[in-house]
Amino acid sequence: MQWLVAESVWWGGRLRTGVALRVAPNGLVKPVPAELAPGGEDTRRFAGTLLPGLVDAHVHSALVDLGTVRAGGIAEVWDLGGVPARVAELAEQAREAGSALPRVRYAGPFLIAPGGYPSDRAWAPAGSWREIVTVADAGAAVAEASAAGATLIKVTAHAGGPQLELPVLSAVVAAAHASELPVVVHAEGPGTVAAACSAGADVLAHTPWTERIDDSLLQACAQRMRWISTLDIHGWGRPDDPDREVAVDNLRRFIGAGGTVRYGTDLGNGPLPAGINVREIRLLQSAGLTPDGVLTAMTESGSSTVSWLPGGLDPDPERFADALATARVLDADSRLHSS
Repeated sequence: MQWLVAESVWWGGRLRTGVALRVAPNGLVKPVPAELAPGGEDTRRFAGTLLPGLVDAHVHSALVDLGTVRAGGIAEVWDLGGVPARVAELAEQAREAGSALPRVRYAGPFLIAPGGYPSDRAWAPAGSWREIVTVADAGAAVAEASAAGATLIKVTAHAGGPQLELPVLSAVVAAAHASELPVVVHAEGPGTVAAACSAGADVLAHTPWTERIDDSLLQACAQRMRWISTLDIHGWGRPDDPDREVAVDNLRRFIGAGGTVRYGTDLGNGPLPAGINVREIRLLQSAGLTPDGVLTAMTESGSSTVSWLPGGLDPDPERFADALATARVLDADSRLHSS
C-alpha cells in the first residue's frame, strides 16, 4: 500500500483539500481522508495538485512517439486504429515497471467495408484495417479483435467511399456488446452520424464537422453515446476554420442536450502537440465545458494512473488551460516521471 499526499486533490469532479490518495497493491487509486496517511516512507508528499491520470481518447500510436506523449503530461491513450500486433506490443511495454510510455487501451484494426476508409489513405499501414462483407463476418472480426487484446472496437462510416450497410454495422455493434466492448465509429459525411446512432454505437471518434447535426438527431446522440472532441484537427490553431466552427457548434449543442464528451486529439493527424493540447482544451471551454468539465472529459473514474500539477490547479477559466499543460505523470512507485 502506498499513499500520496498533496496540497490539494482533484478527484470525483471537484477540487478538494484534506484528502490523500491511497494506492492499492493492484494499482487502484482511491481518495481518502488525509489523516489516514501514515507518516513513514510509504507516504510521498507533493506540492500542488494530484488528479487522475490525464487521458487522450484518440491517438494513433503508429504515427506518434508515445514516450514524448507521456513526457508531455498524458498518462493514458486510446489507440483508435492500428496494426493489432504492433499496438498490443506497445500496450505490453507500457505495462512494464518503469515504462516511459503512457498506458495504452486499443481498438485493434479499423473495421471497414471492402475498399473503404482508411484503406485508401497513405498514412494507414497494411494490416491496420479489416474488411467486413457480411453479418457473419462482423462477428468474426469482433472476435479476432477481442482475442488480440482490444477493449474497444473501431468502425468507419465515411461518405467519401464504400461504407458498411446498416445491417452489417448493427451486427458489429451487437457482437461487440455481446463481448462487453464499446464501439467507436469514425462518422464523416452526410448520413454517417445517423447510421452510427441507429446501429447503437457507443462513441463517435470525432465531433461531427462536415455538417450541422439537426436537433432531433443530436438529442438522440446525447442520450446514447459519447463524442470524442478532436476539435483542433480543424485548422490546427489557425483562425476562422469553417470545419472547426461547425464542430464547436455541434459540440456546444450536444453538451447542452446532456451529452458526454471525451477529450481526444486524433494525435498523429497533422501538427498537433505531443502531450496536453492547450488549444483543444480552450476549444472545449468555448463549447461550454467548465474547468471541472474539461477534467472530467480527460479522466477516468476508476483511474490507476495519477497526474501531478506542481504549481497547483488553477480553476480560473482564463488561466486553466495553460496551468493544466504543466501536468506530469507519476510513475507507479510515485516518483515523478519527467522529460
